[in-house]
Amino acid sequence: MTATDLARADRIVAPYVTATNAEQDLRCSLVMLPDGLGVGYTHELPGDRDGQGVLWQKVAERPKKGKPEFGRVHPTRQRRAMSELLCQVCAGPADRTPDGVLWLLRDHREDWPRWPEGMASVEPPICARCVAISLRRCPALQRGAVAIRVRSFAVAGVRGTLYRAGAFAPVPIKAAHVAYGDPQTRWMVAVALIRELSGCSFVPFDELRDTTETR
Repeated sequence: MTATDLARADRIVAPYVTATNAEQDLRCSLVMLPDGLGVGYTHELPGDRDGQGVLWQKVAERPKKGKPEFGRVHPTRQRRAMSELLCQVCAGPADRTPDGVLWLLRDHREDWPRWPEGMASVEPPICARCVAISLRRCPALQRGAVAIRVRSFAVAGVRGTLYRAGAFAPVPIKAAHVAYGDPQTRWMVAVALIRELSGCSFVPFDELRDTTETR
């Protein structure tokens, strides 16, 4: 890393998508929609649903307040980073070459033979400059990580909590991944956008370092 990169790394306290302890869930009454059409908020606003009509968890947005909670992702910022293909660390554009967009993932090659081909990912992509920062500061990635170029990354669905109709109010069932177009999305309160990764190829970390040093 160059001196400029090191100075930039020192300014990044936490990844862009990380929530702080000042960003708690907003108190919104969840109700059943008429005719069994799913769940909604009592006083629902247009921005409470995405373009596919899925309801999203409402969380306060105060990224510069409080302390980072590294195990918790902010739904709005995750959704923005995934939708716009922004770096999950610095919120700049994710790295892109003719070989695809860059992702940095925990190494799970033992999960299935062609991993991560066909993987449903809730992790937004990353820029090449933030790879070294992430590897140095993230304990999970220190246990094993890989950089991957992805040629196709279709928006596939959402992750969140599924509900069912109850006697007086919606009843939570389980955390789940649900594809867009599935009727179950009407009963979902989403917290993360999913992209399906395909056309994947592994990238040596040395190659990324060489790329950033020439910029």
